[in-house]
Amino acid sequence: MTGPRALRRIAATTDVHSSFDNALPMLTHLHAIRAETLIVDCGDFFEGSGYYRLGHGRIETAILQGLYDVIAPGNHGWIHHFETPVRDITVCANAVDAATGQPLFRRLHTARIGGQRVAITAVIGEQAFRSVPIDQRAGHHVIEPSQALREMMLAHHHEIDAWVVLSHSGFDEDLELAAACPFLDVIFAGHCHSYQYGPVHVGQTLVLKGRELGIGYALAEPTAERWTAHTARFPDTTGTAALPAQLASAHDRIEDLRDRLALPIGAIVEPYRGQALDRRLLLGELAARLHTALGAEAVILNETALRSTRLDDVLTFGDLLAIEPFNNQLVHARVPDALSDNPGALLAHLTKSAGPLVTEPAPLPPHLPTVLTTDYLTESYLDGRTHQAGLHLRQALQRILTEGPHR
Repeated sequence: MTGPRALRRIAATTDVHSSFDNALPMLTHLHAIRAETLIVDCGDFFEGSGYYRLGHGRIETAILQGLYDVIAPGNHGWIHHFETPVRDITVCANAVDAATGQPLFRRLHTARIGGQRVAITAVIGEQAFRSVPIDQRAGHHVIEPSQALREMMLAHHHEIDAWVVLSHSGFDEDLELAAACPFLDVIFAGHCHSYQYGPVHVGQTLVLKGRELGIGYALAEPTAERWTAHTARFPDTTGTAALPAQLASAHDRIEDLRDRLALPIGAIVEPYRGQALDRRLLLGELAARLHTALGAEAVILNETALRSTRLDDVLTFGDLLAIEPFNNQLVHARVPDALSDNPGALLAHLTKSAGPLVTEPAPLPPHLPTVLTTDYLTESYLDGRTHQAGLHLRQALQRILTEGPHR
């Protein structure tokens, strides 16, 4: 980490989501290229696996501090970006204090890369920001990304040769951002979890994204005429590359937690055994069971409450935390008065912020004063809870995956 660095390029990860089952290729490769490469991340480095749930973010913080130069805040792990040392490397152009309008983070990082004065900043999309738990974003606000970036460019254009943005907005949104801000040279995308990686040219702007979950990265490099870019997977370095000394303790912690996460819970039932988890199938079965067992007028669950992972024959503790990494509780929630007699508007309201939904029954009843849902949807988008359901989402999923349907 010490000594001069002659930077030639930028490498960007995104949406790592605490995926450390096979972290060594990412750690060793980023360390190996760091002498000539600015290492950045486009958000959601935290949350999404048992390593976060059991490690409380300490592993992620150690890796970011040991390897990364600049990072964007994501909706997952938002609160960690206000903690030193994560805050020291966080930049964001459009997140501000709602009362004062002052930036929540440093707005700009500059570096000389390939002989150019390069500005690196970040934005978080408005939908991504709305996905931050409401208590974590209280008093915070985001400016529309293109507006914030244009203001930055006008303030600093005389100091800068090239502009690079770390965006936690989604690939399609970033294509629109590139069209709205043609002065940008590179947009590293994040948040979308799509199979669209690029690079895509929008005018003179390159938009690209590395593979999520610590599998790969995006690379951009200035040339005499324009920037070039590509994406790649982290190479398998098993037995060939040394782990950097500053990350040895973090890797030891990963190994310790891997043993705990491998503890078996029970045999997985059909149709979930031996394949990638179908989130909608699992949530549909859960919603039907909860509707019957708990006597709720209706059940509404969002697909993004779960993450897909490949399941073998036996469900492990790590599998369960990977499927439901956010520790959601099931609660009975009040529907806002304006939506209680309009189920279509209710679903549109929730889908806009939380993504695809599973409901039971379908269609919903015409009058719906309360629903059974997660505490996340309740506190963020509904009118609070009437009472607890006495069950965590993870517990209910475990029963379905290992016990099958009621007999």
